[in-house]
Amino acid sequence: MEIFGIVFQSVLVLLGIGFIGFWITRRNAIPENVLGFLSTLATDIALPATVFASIMLNFKPEELPDWWQLPLWWLVFTAIAYILSMLFRFVARKNLRSEFTVALFFQNGIFFPLIILSGIFGTGNEYIPQLFIFMMLHPPLFFSTYQFFFKKSPGSLKQPLPWRRLFNPVLIATVIAIVVQAFSLDEHFPGFLVDIFDILGAMALPLVMIILGGSLYLDFKQKGKIYTAEIAKFIIIKNIVFPLIFIGLLWLIRPDYNIALMFFLQAAVPPVTAVPILTERAGGNKNIATQFVLASFVASMITLPALFLLFNYFFPMP
Repeated sequence: MEIFGIVFQSVLVLLGIGFIGFWITRRNAIPENVLGFLSTLATDIALPATVFASIMLNFKPEELPDWWQLPLWWLVFTAIAYILSMLFRFVARKNLRSEFTVALFFQNGIFFPLIILSGIFGTGNEYIPQLFIFMMLHPPLFFSTYQFFFKKSPGSLKQPLPWRRLFNPVLIATVIAIVVQAFSLDEHFPGFLVDIFDILGAMALPLVMIILGGSLYLDFKQKGKIYTAEIAKFIIIKNIVFPLIFIGLLWLIRPDYNIALMFFLQAAVPPVTAVPILTERAGGNKNIATQFVLASFVASMITLPALFLLFNYFFPMP
């Protein structure tokens, strides 16, 4: 049960920071127009910095010669997740299927696993850089494909392909750090620069959660319709059914522990926080997308620790 407590506290930390963002936005301590700036600061500066520093400090290619397989395993995970998302989309009401599918398919694949891995294995553990390498192609996929889930929405037809987001700072930081480590160039890389990136990266997670809390407050200020039945269906599928299916698949194929861990975490975490914003851009229902994200986040306080306990039964920590 120790695992349950650690994961529970990790999720609680994230939600607590999100609540602070909700509270300070409610008190007008953060103006609405500042949230956009903070979002850019978090995703384009702080997150790439923490990715770069983590790989530079904790990734040793000679200790993990099969590291190049991690993005390929991500492709396998994504293909399975896409199939499941398209199958379960029919559970939702017809006019909400696009929002339901997007929130199912695009998971919060970096920040939730990051805090959980840090809580269980410590801040400098080997699995964090593996997480970043595993997820290096996820941001380009997200920003280049989300609009296709809304192909019948007028707004989706107006969205050009975001080339800048395809070659985003996170992907660039990951590739540079891998190249430096793979060719042993770290000896020529100034140590103080890694320290700068490490310090900058430390603000990525709290910033993202504060932004999420503030955005949720602004959304709920509009007092839109609450889709209780759809939320319940989403929580059951996203938070419970998805990870259970992946645990079953992992038990059948029996990959190495690090791969199984990555698959499970990606399957069990809530949707990515940007889903409501990009849903609105694509002409979808931002209100229900926000409700899916918030409900899944809250439910994950129980579902993530409980399912990690189950995962740990089949895949004990080495």
